[in-house]
Amino acid sequence: RELLPPWLVIVAGLTGIVLLCVSTKDVPITPPRTKYGIVLDAGPSHTILFIYQWTATTNANKTGVIRECSSCPVQGPGVSSYSDSPQKVGKSLEPCLNWAQKEIPAEQHSQTPLYLGATASMRQLNLTHPTLSGGLLAALTVALKSSPFDFQGAQILSSPDEEAFNWVAVNYVLENFFKYDWRGQLVPSRKGMAGVLSVGGTSAQLTSKVEEGNQAPKEGVRLQLYGQTHNVYTHHCPCHGTDQLRSRLLSMLIQ
Repeated sequence: RELLPPWLVIVAGLTGIVLLCVSTKDVPITPPRTKYGIVLDAGPSHTILFIYQWTATTNANKTGVIRECSSCPVQGPGVSSYSDSPQKVGKSLEPCLNWAQKEIPAEQHSQTPLYLGATASMRQLNLTHPTLSGGLLAALTVALKSSPFDFQGAQILSSPDEEAFNWVAVNYVLENFFKYDWRGQLVPSRKGMAGVLSVGGTSAQLTSKVEEGNQAPKEGVRLQLYGQTHNVYTHHCPCHGTDQLRSRLLSMLIQ
């Protein structure tokens, strides 16, 4: 057999010595790039800004795996309270938007999607005074577009959509979509989906998944998450909110 040239043996030996001497801590490993997203939850009584983060390499069946990293409660009432002075609604968001700029690296600002979803009080305002709700959404759009983030829209969520998002959030936290196995890898969860009962001021809503084989109601929401399709339906229970319960309790106490 041909012998290796002496110089090649020496180089190979020196390379091996260097590799053995270099600590694994000295070898730079580029971490997966973290991405961010911002959601403004504009509820009836107040608004909260949430920052979420994820990595492009972490997903389960083509759906991202995210986590909430921080939040900022907006000072003042809900956005619908500014219907008489829509120019002030954008000002109310400025402190939290400035805070988000410090929380998210500057080089990521232009790539960070920003959404605003308004719920019950804005739905009511849109039914009774659509011009006022339109003016508020326009003012919110102007304020959020002026931020350095990638503004994706401000809209009034329908009741089925809002409850479907609540259902997703609860089942996500309970790891009903997927879970981590003992190796730290994402695997499908074998658990069933939980139903969600949300109690508001004027009504209560029960949201659950319509099982396969049952006919999905027309007003249901169809979701494609983590490789599975979910038909989610919300049953509304009017006059079963906290305001009505408080009134009944006071009535009983008076009697």
